[in-house]
Amino acid sequence: MNPNKTLIELHSVSKTFPVASGTFRALKDVTLHITPGQLVAITGKSGSGKSTLLNIMAGIDRPSEGQVLINGIQIEKLSEGALASWRGKNVGVVFQFFQLLPTLTVVENVMLPMDFCNTYPPKERKARALSLLQKVDIREQADKFPSALSGGQQQRVAIARALANDPPIIIADEPTGNLDSHTASSIFELFAGLARSGKTVIVVTHEKDFAAHFENTFSISDGVVVNDVVPA
Repeated sequence: MNPNKTLIELHSVSKTFPVASGTFRALKDVTLHITPGQLVAITGKSGSGKSTLLNIMAGIDRPSEGQVLINGIQIEKLSEGALASWRGKNVGVVFQFFQLLPTLTVVENVMLPMDFCNTYPPKERKARALSLLQKVDIREQADKFPSALSGGQQQRVAIARALANDPPIIIADEPTGNLDSHTASSIFELFAGLARSGKTVIVVTHEKDFAAHFENTFSISDGVVVNDVVPA
């Protein structure tokens, strides 16, 4: 992918939700551009619209107004089935609370996206999952259940799972919110390495101490992008 080409484009995107008093506008006329291979932060107070913006870029939610183009595809125009298929192959999501299935082993959790999207032949999936666990330095935990792992280890498994279908975009919503500072630092280093390898990594975070990791930072207030900061 051409690193100078815009990968993610939002044009005048707004998002409203129905509430008892009428409608709540979570995003207001957001326009932004992200190029491939960047490590991007989205910051803002609780309720500012960060997660809504992330969900729209991931194709989890649709805008009420505006356009969302990912690598030239206007994703809000896709049918539900086409959007689900597109998302499974193009976006890996890392959640704050890991969202690993407790009845599956670590390696089975990482294989799951490949099973859903049928992106790799069945006989290759376990080997690929083990390779990804090796990439995030947790291969030795492959046959354990998530409950046997620490929070930092579970988050590494979640990152390996997000990489399962080799998506160009990794999106993480407060991925270090439940981790100690040392573990959080190692997770941010892992994200930085993914960006250096060509992935576009977008992180919602309150962790100001790790600003130096990011090539671009979008700050949101009351649903509006108030600044686009490139850290020194």
